[in-house]
Amino acid sequence: MWKLNQFIPGDDGEREESFLEEESDGIFSLSPTQSLIVFAKPIKFALLFTFGNVLAVGSTAFLIGPGRQLGMMFDPVRIYATVIYIGCVVLALIFALLIHSKILTVFAIIFEICALIWYGLSYIPFARRMVSSLMIRLCDTEL
Repeated sequence: MWKLNQFIPGDDGEREESFLEEESDGIFSLSPTQSLIVFAKPIKFALLFTFGNVLAVGSTAFLIGPGRQLGMMFDPVRIYATVIYIGCVVLALIFALLIHSKILTVFAIIFEICALIWYGLSYIPFARRMVSSLMIRLCDTEL
């Protein structure tokens, strides 16, 4: 990694490979344990994922202002998506921190991801209608 003596002139000793000179494959590759952290440690993942979601919503509040953000979140068009999303966030935290149930935490994460997608689609005109009609077409089959 980075060492201070690499930048000192006159030090011609054996130089280690710097962070930028390493192979890029090692930086972006995940081990099987890391890629399956949702199932290995769902409580830890739920906490980090939920914290990231709260930060994402908070960052938009920082950009446009908290009053305008709350006004947009509780607009009649997306009030249900907002309430379901906030409910899923709260449930994920309750299952992870208070109940410590891994199965309930995994289900809460799945519901939170779906609620986040539905909430995000509420900001795109006609997106929820298109996704709803697509899901009806894909799932409505006659036997």
